[in-house]
Formats: sequence, C-alpha cells, structure tokens
Amino acid sequence: MTDRHFDELATRFAEKIYGGAKGAIRLAVLQADLKEALPERPLRVLDIGAGLGHMSLWLAQRGHAVTLAEPAEPMLDGARQRFAEAGVAATFIQAPWQELLGQLNQPYDLVLCHAVLEWLAEPHAILPVLHQLTAPGGWLSLAFYNKDALIYRNLLKGHFRKLRKARFAGEGQSLTPQRPLDPRELAAQLAEHWTVEIESGVRVFHDYMPSDFQAKAELADLLEMELAYSRHPTFAGLGRYLHWVCRPR
Repeated sequence: MTDRHFDELATRFAEKIYGGAKGAIRLAVLQADLKEALPERPLRVLDIGAGLGHMSLWLAQRGHAVTLAEPAEPMLDGARQRFAEAGVAATFIQAPWQELLGQLNQPYDLVLCHAVLEWLAEPHAILPVLHQLTAPGGWLSLAFYNKDALIYRNLLKGHFRKLRKARFAGEGQSLTPQRPLDPRELAAQLAEHWTVEIESGVRVFHDYMPSDFQAKAELADLLEMELAYSRHPTFAGLGRYLHWVCRPR
C-alpha cells in the first residue's frame, strides 16, 4: 500500500465531498471548533494536504497567514483559483508531507491535517512531522476517518461478511479512504507528545439517515443538529470523521 493522492480525482472529489451537505457539515464542525480554540490574533497556519483550500481560505479571510501544502497539482490549482477569485493571498507548496521539513524553515502556530491520515500507507509516520511543524504553544487540528463509524455503518447495512473479514479499505478509484483510523490506537500514539483539548464528531447522524430523509432535510436544520450533537458523549464517537484539536506537550 502506498500513499494515495488525488491527481485524477480532483473534480470528482470537489463535487462529491463539497457539493452538498457532507462538505458543509464538515466545514461547520471544524470551523466551530477552531473558533473556540484559537486566539483573536493573526496566526501562521500550515494546511497539510490542503486539497481545494476550503478551510485555508476561511482562515485566510479571518486574517491568518496561510500556507497550503498539497501533493496533487490539480487540487492545488483548484485552491489557487479559489483564493484568486476571493482576492486573498496565500503561499502554495506542491509537496507531500514527507518533504515539508526540508522546505519549511520554522514551525507554525496552527497546523491543519484534515482527511490525510486515512490515505497514507503508514499513518503513524506523519505524527512526528506534525509535532516538529507545530510551534510550542501552538495547535494541531487533526481530522480523520473514523473506523468505529465505518464498522457501525456496516452493521446497520448487514454487511457481516465484510466485518468478519475486517475489510474496511476502499478499492480502486473509490473515494472511500484506504485506511480508517481506530481512535483509541491514534490517541495512544498521540499521548506522549500531544494533549487533545477538543474532540468532536463530524456527521454524527447525517450519513446514517435514510436517503429519502437526507433529501428532504433542510441544510440549515442539518447543520444546527450536527453542531448540537457533535460533542455529545454518546453520539460524538459515531461521527464519520473525528476532529481533535491538540496542543503540544
């Protein structure tokens, strides 16, 4: 297994993830968490695996100095276009995470790593790099595909054979991540160098709704309810993605 990039899937990714409620919910939860965590002053921000730059643009529009690092050229071109249309400046680096320490001279106040780990051959290998790239007293915003939620969804669908074989990875050109993360394993790997201060679930109920209910629901109602239950002690762990805001020890 190798790291998966999105050179050939940029347009499909944009349409499927950010063309509807799924992307809107993800952005709403991440933004709510960061509004709570971050101080009201300009920060130096690094977005690793920045994709089309949705979160980076939001942060740049709030006055932060943003650097986007993305290995896939079509994705980075899409981010450049998004920033240009908004009239907002940023720094763009086409590079995988393995090359960033050699290109960047100092750590950042805030490092974003959203929906990256689950596409890596060895997700744990990026964690020391994230630590080195985060300034003392800074923040790491880590969002990852939740293995628990994938198991639960397969249980609801009756995909018992898949569960018995522990077949969780997406196949071929699927947009299903290739390596969902066990949150307990990841927490143990983070524990030595990070303190997790905020934990939220992203899409704690939306993806489990019957499709006809999804189609009828108003986006405003979905966002309100997802935000209301994103940290609920029972429901947060069902989020298709989990978002952790971490501080270096």
